[in-house]
Amino acid sequence: MKINEIYNLAIKIGTKADFRGEEGVKKFLERKKKKYEKLEPKEKEEFDKEALENPYLDTRILNVTGNKDIKKVLIGIDIAPAEILLAKELGNIDLIISHHPLGKGLANLADVMELQCDVLSQYGVPINIAEGLMKERIEEVARGLNAANHQRTVDTAKVLGFNLICLHTCCDNLAAKFLKDKIESNKDIERVEDLMEVIKEIPEYKAAIMIGAGPKIFAGKEENRCGKIALTELTGGMEGSPKLYEKMAQAGIGTVVGMHLGEEGRKEAETANINVVIAGHTSSDSLGVNLFLDELEKKGIEIVPCSGLIRVSRV
Repeated sequence: MKINEIYNLAIKIGTKADFRGEEGVKKFLERKKKKYEKLEPKEKEEFDKEALENPYLDTRILNVTGNKDIKKVLIGIDIAPAEILLAKELGNIDLIISHHPLGKGLANLADVMELQCDVLSQYGVPINIAEGLMKERIEEVARGLNAANHQRTVDTAKVLGFNLICLHTCCDNLAAKFLKDKIESNKDIERVEDLMEVIKEIPEYKAAIMIGAGPKIFAGKEENRCGKIALTELTGGMEGSPKLYEKMAQAGIGTVVGMHLGEEGRKEAETANINVVIAGHTSSDSLGVNLFLDELEKKGIEIVPCSGLIRVSRV
């Protein structure tokens, strides 16, 4: 496979797993195209045209040194200059993949957070409430990312001559759908402890337990009834607004399954009497990345995991 083919495959299967559905993603892109068409010529020059075809701007081709076939990939949850040096030491690495966004992907991370509004709406939170509270949070994230050194790792890859891409929300979508299907197909889940047992059966979370990073209950108790379970914190860039928990409770949500949760969000969840099960960050990231890597493995590409990736092959 070529780099472009890997990138296009990631977007394709990420779109299929998107909670909005393929039609919802199509509408999202069509709206961007309409906005682009209304821009002045100078604004069009500055517009990121990849946004017209790629619904996940935190998924990017960051550096290309040639168009050769990719046979061996180094991939990690985070890729920093240290991992680029590791690739140099290993030798014969054709492509480095970071799950977490880098370069333009990091600069545009806030763009994918609109996805969370649609997910919340599907679980009963009025869309105007979800959009209002998420708009505030999206702007906060965008300001926070503005000061980051987006190009540091990308520049290291350029100097050392490595192909580099990042695959973020497309892989998070795979993890979210996998967990949603797993949980919703299990009719024996009544209490939080039952939900925890189902999550712990998944190999990535089982492995995370052994290194002290397994699933944990951040709000609520094991014996609490789950009520309606929502997977609102697993994809869509970064953690949403803490103010959403009150609105989720009003929508009838009893339990949220997520990747990570800040202290303010935890307190708001407890106040709203919502149980929060945090499956784990790198373990959840690993789940989504693994589901994508299986597709590469089927095509004969050798996978070298690093930087927190818990590699589990389902091929």
